[in-house]
Amino acid sequence: MATIYDVARIAGVSPKTVSRVLNGDAPVGKATREAVESAIAQLDYVPSNAARMMRSQRSGLIGLITGAISMSPEPTQPAGLPELFIVQGIQKSLANSGMTMMIADTGGVVEKAAPLIDTFLRHRVEGLIYVAEYHQKVALPAISDGTPMILANCFDDRGTPAILPDDWRGQHDLVARLVTAGHRRIGYLTLRPEIAAGRLRLEGYRAALQTGGIAYDAALVANCDLEGRDGETQLLWEAIDRMLRLSTPPTVFCCGNDKMALRVYGILRSMGRKVPTEVSVAGYDNYRVIAETLYPPLTTVDLPYTAMGVRAAQRLMAMISGETREEKGPTLVAGPVYWRDSVTELRPANVSLLKSVREE
Repeated sequence: MATIYDVARIAGVSPKTVSRVLNGDAPVGKATREAVESAIAQLDYVPSNAARMMRSQRSGLIGLITGAISMSPEPTQPAGLPELFIVQGIQKSLANSGMTMMIADTGGVVEKAAPLIDTFLRHRVEGLIYVAEYHQKVALPAISDGTPMILANCFDDRGTPAILPDDWRGQHDLVARLVTAGHRRIGYLTLRPEIAAGRLRLEGYRAALQTGGIAYDAALVANCDLEGRDGETQLLWEAIDRMLRLSTPPTVFCCGNDKMALRVYGILRSMGRKVPTEVSVAGYDNYRVIAETLYPPLTTVDLPYTAMGVRAAQRLMAMISGETREEKGPTLVAGPVYWRDSVTELRPANVSLLKSVREE
């Protein structure tokens, strides 16, 4: 028996558009309507009256699943709140849409997402957004009734529409700026390679070196990410000590995130090294509670969480309204480099070559 998804596939439209043609509850272009009606005739599709009645009644609800509420750190902890910032961006974007956002928290247990999705669908939400705590691959159940869904800060193997940080570009732009400032020996204290951000940022680092005519040197790269567990500081200390003992040591350390950079400041000072006059430091995230309060203030890359939330809400609303087809694959959102006093300019910067850089 043919389904609404079969009709959508033959007509080259989304299931939501097929639903609009069947229910007559929203305007549809003449060509699109004819394509849907032709597919219905070709497949001899007979819609479920019960489903049609249910879906024709707009609920005005958006379901959002996150772990931001239960997993947020204490206010005194020097950390960012990525999920919460994404949620705030979504809320800002939906504020004037006439939609009401319902939030469910996973408590940090990914397996709870599936029953929460079912609960939202029973409440006839018009769209769903799932927000992950960091850039990662997820496996969520398929939505059987055509309700549009957006993934924020994550992606899956089905090509569900996703909003992701452009980690490759962020690290590339930072390293390119360092090269422009005259740095040729750039140490990189990386995130663990198992996560998407770790792999993409290392690729961006290598690409920027290549563009700058600098050979990649594995001796200047070390994975120092233990997810904040005991031993990370010692791992960082050993990597920094080893690199500084090289015949040509690094003039700057790029850190996997701003929390790592905070530790690096302390390690360098314990070694009697001054930042940035003897060695420079750069981070990633632009966690302002760290970056703007460190002395000297930290050069870093912005992770555009709020902008990601806004884009997620905008893309979902466009899918709900039928303004755009349900495009597969991710939308990448890039953030600027924030150039602060933790990096020494070894030569005057060529401003005409700089892109997405904010001097502070």
